[in-house]
Amino acid sequence: MRLQDRKARDAAFALALEELRPERALMRAMVAARVRAGLTQAQLAQRMGTKQPVVARLEAGRRSPNIKTLRKLAAATGSRLVVRLDEAGTQ
Repeated sequence: MRLQDRKARDAAFALALEELRPERALMRAMVAARVRAGLTQAQLAQRMGTKQPVVARLEAGRRSPNIKTLRKLAAATGSRLVVRLDEAGTQ
């Protein structure tokens, strides 16, 4: 079943998916930074001082990164880390 079909059919699923939006956006941003830098997961891991499975878990959302990890990822990919809290109800 397609994700959009399930969201339309199941309100609880749609709500859970919406609650995960920040995590999913972060995962996409991490992958995008790596791809922009032209790195494989193994190359990124080496630059970060970790192992490829750790990068894979981060990108898949099976591990939540802390700020220190995000700083390492940003430095390794030539990116700038920006952390922001917005007022509720804004995008």
